Amino acid sequence: MSLNKITTCLWFNGQAEEAANYYTSIFKNSKITHVQRYTEAGKEIHGQEPGSVLVVEFKLDDHSFVALNGGPQFKFNESISFQVDCASQDEVDYFWKKLGEGGDEAKRQCGWLADKFGVSWQIVPTALKEMLSDPDRAKADRVTVEMMKMKKLDIATLRKVHEG
Repeated sequence: MSLNKITTCLWFNGQAEEAANYYTSIFKNSKITHVQRYTEAGKEIHGQEPGSVLVVEFKLDDHSFVALNGGPQFKFNESISFQVDCASQDEVDYFWKKLGEGGDEAKRQCGWLADKFGVSWQIVPTALKEMLSDPDRAKADRVTVEMMKMKKLDIATLRKVHEG
């Protein structure tokens, strides 16, 4: 069981174990820490087969998550996303490709993407944060306008626009 004060819980419809395996394969320093299965107890309410996965606890770079097989009642949407800070374009490219595999192409804009489970991710180069914080508002504004045109963020293009 997690000892963190805050744990992110993601609601799935039968895909909790698949999702946890998928995410832990992408992020370094990640692992599945516990799998809990449904039992006969409460079956008249939850309707799940005993032995099927109820929750999977896992960590992505020491951030605790629980993947819950709760049923079809709820779906992911863009109002919640996970931001992945990337030190280089290679990192941006890696996470964009890995998390974007099988995801909704229509939901890609400004570094955001939805993965194959519908979970939203922001793949953000740390250089972008620096450029957007530039006290020279003209530089920061040019970067903002260029970023809005992009799907996957391109650091070299953003730097070029930043410098004018």
